[in-house]
Amino acid sequence: MNSDCLFCAIAAGDIPADIVHRDDRVIAFRDIDPKAPVHVLVVPTAHHATAADMGTADPELSGRVLAVAGEVAAAEGIAESGYRIVANTGDAAGQTVHHVHVHVLGGRDLTWPPG
Repeated sequence: MNSDCLFCAIAAGDIPADIVHRDDRVIAFRDIDPKAPVHVLVVPTAHHATAADMGTADPELSGRVLAVAGEVAAAEGIAESGYRIVANTGDAAGQTVHHVHVHVLGGRDLTWPPG
């Protein structure tokens, strides 16, 4: 855990969030500034700054994060209609919290390209 990290504090229960999933390795909660009707962040409880860092350090955790993203999509009712999973990596890509997380977005038609 990183004491200066917002998502570490949410995972530890120090900061409240609208949690939709929690297990021993991953937490998922609603984004406070949603960009779609369904916008949930899926976050490993262990601190890794980026998706690449997590993939190198713990490939199994990377798979678990993606599995939970799929479970969240099903629970939110968007698995059949379609959804997007986004992992921003680095400041230029829009990563504002430097703790790896994936956005699960759906509930409306999503355009391409996204940025």
